[in-house]
Amino acid sequence: MTSYVDWLASCTDSPLRFVQGAFPWDSGPLAGFHGPEPWQAEVLADIERGLPTNEAIRLAVASGHGVGKSALVSWIILWAFTTLPDTRGVITANTETQLKTKTWAELGRWFNRFIGRENYILTATALLSKDPTRERTWRIDQVPWSEKNTESFAGLHNQGKRLILIMDEASAIHDMIWEVSEGALTDANTQIIWLAFGNPTRGIGRFHDCFSPIGHGLFWHTRQIDSRTVSFTNKKIFEQWIEAYGEDSDFVRIRVRGVFPRVGEMEFIAAYDVDQAMLREVEYSQGPIALGCDVARYGPNESVIALRRGRDARSIPWEFYRGLSTVELASKVVEASNHYNADGIFIDGGGVGGGVVDNVRSLAYHCWDVQFGGIDDVGGAATGNSGEVYANKRAAMWGAMRAWIRTGGILPNDPELRKQLIGPMYGLDTKGRIQLERKEDMMRRLGSDSSPDRADGLALTFAYPLSVVPAEVGGCVEWEYNPFTEDALHG
Repeated sequence: MTSYVDWLASCTDSPLRFVQGAFPWDSGPLAGFHGPEPWQAEVLADIERGLPTNEAIRLAVASGHGVGKSALVSWIILWAFTTLPDTRGVITANTETQLKTKTWAELGRWFNRFIGRENYILTATALLSKDPTRERTWRIDQVPWSEKNTESFAGLHNQGKRLILIMDEASAIHDMIWEVSEGALTDANTQIIWLAFGNPTRGIGRFHDCFSPIGHGLFWHTRQIDSRTVSFTNKKIFEQWIEAYGEDSDFVRIRVRGVFPRVGEMEFIAAYDVDQAMLREVEYSQGPIALGCDVARYGPNESVIALRRGRDARSIPWEFYRGLSTVELASKVVEASNHYNADGIFIDGGGVGGGVVDNVRSLAYHCWDVQFGGIDDVGGAATGNSGEVYANKRAAMWGAMRAWIRTGGILPNDPELRKQLIGPMYGLDTKGRIQLERKEDMMRRLGSDSSPDRADGLALTFAYPLSVVPAEVGGCVEWEYNPFTEDALHG
């Protein structure tokens, strides 16, 4: 028993050493496998490198099918739990069925192969120490998530010890669970390990954000595993898929290459396009300055003043407000228009926004009253979306904005804007016209704090075409005709 305890102690900071010695690799069903696959060993080494840093380990792994992800999750659970007393943790997955029949079932298989299993208890919902005095302090639980019941994730704390959170098939876990789980990162002097695994099925959401070069992605270490690099996968079926769908098709990207789709199912604006627009450098800004104002209606929503000069929506700072009256917001719009010499003001005139339109006009400023439910009068060659037919004005503005993003548009480096741009889904109405998901439906699907106010503010800048009004003209129109010439007087 002493030698077993000494060996466990030697593995406290080395999950790879643990996996190599914890299972009978040279006999039974494991004969011929010779330990972890190279990619699995690399992930275990990533964890080992992060342990001495005293910073939370945040590691996300996206993979194709059949690479041994569930086995790796099981090894990490057993290592984390057995090598440091009073470790606590939570394991969750995209669905309760996945959690119970796949993730936890795989843990059961590896627990039965583990050389030290007699010292621990694995139940249908928890991994426990046999020490009855540590039933509450030394355990890892499998917890199905629910956006209506986040307490299990809000209470993730284990001050001064080890805390582990694993999300399996993380692409489909609600953003709210990710956000609540971040509270665990506040414990000081605690070994925190947060791991997310999954197939990259969705081009939106927090799992996808882990792989982004901006926002949340700045804090995550990531790996993407191609199924063809794993020794025991079915290479023949992958070749068939590639021949049928193409190497760069979303089908192959998700199921073989372990990379995210360029466009998710019914996703109107691709995350890839938004990321490219946020990474572009501003070389020279020219063109008319459009000011779009999306008016907040209730609760946590923002009133947004978005400014765009031609291809550049980054150089001129945007403005965000909460709780302003229509008179106050109208004043902010006029101030921004004067300061930046806007060539056109476009205001969401629906509902309470009509008051902002009226107040701007009462100050003797011209603005467009944009009705989101109005007809599609936006599309065409000027906006780069010829042939696209939209069900209403809002969808048409988003279509013009999408074309602008794809063809060189420069976006602010704003994670909230990114989330809003890639959030809405779309469909077709009974006449075959493109119809964007309503704000209310998007908020119901993604959470009450997901209203696309910033994205709508930018979309408003595409409501109507603009031309630059020269500053020296002062907003007037120049005519070549002079009524005081000799010809005019005797005309």
